[in-house]
Amino acid sequence: MELADVIVATAMRRAALDAWIPEGEGKWSLPIEFLPDGAGWVELMRLTPGVRLGLHRHTGEVHALTLRGERRLNDGRVVRAGDYIHEPAGNVDWWEATGDEELLVHVVVKGSVEYLGPHHSVLQRITTADRIADYRRHCATMGVKPVELGPLGPARR
Repeated sequence: MELADVIVATAMRRAALDAWIPEGEGKWSLPIEFLPDGAGWVELMRLTPGVRLGLHRHTGEVHALTLRGERRLNDGRVVRAGDYIHEPAGNVDWWEATGDEELLVHVVVKGSVEYLGPHHSVLQRITTADRIADYRRHCATMGVKPVELGPLGPARR
């Protein structure tokens, strides 16, 4: 079993889930932790090759470690398994999953994510509260009780 598989299995157990949260065609997430006071979240993100995340801005910094697959950033760089990317607060970019296998990224998001339209107008803002609501909705759909995914969540208490 690969390390990425162990990380996914552990995150599934921690979140009391047996299925990823669907976020659209070819995109899923799996919450690991919701940071205190709405400061951000930690998650695994999974994308099918060819799926593109549209133009977006981060209000806080982002740390992303690619665990499997690859993605091409809007500046042309290709990020592969083992590569780490830091995005400072205010960073604006887009990127897409490339290659032959699904992309799996461990992401720490501080602040919110704003998807942008013409002239960088905000089309959609995703906050910690939105991510918590997505998790709770998915738990309800799956018929499981949501768990507290704060610091040192249920698996470590």
